[in-house]
Amino acid sequence: MYPYHNKIKQRIKNNELIRYEYLKKYKNIFPCLLLHFETEPRIRPIREHRFNEYEVLFKELQK
Repeated sequence: MYPYHNKIKQRIKNNELIRYEYLKKYKNIFPCLLLHFETEPRIRPIREHRFNEYEVLFKELQK
């Protein structure tokens, strides 16, 4: 099994994240937190039940 969120969080900590946005719908995910990265895979969608843990990570990195 691919450790989806662990890999994404590591990429964020490695400063690969370009930007993120909240969308009402992305493919079959709604709402969606869409992460944009410099490297492949460039786009990673996050489901609503995981929003809080990513918001905490974003705040920690801004410090």
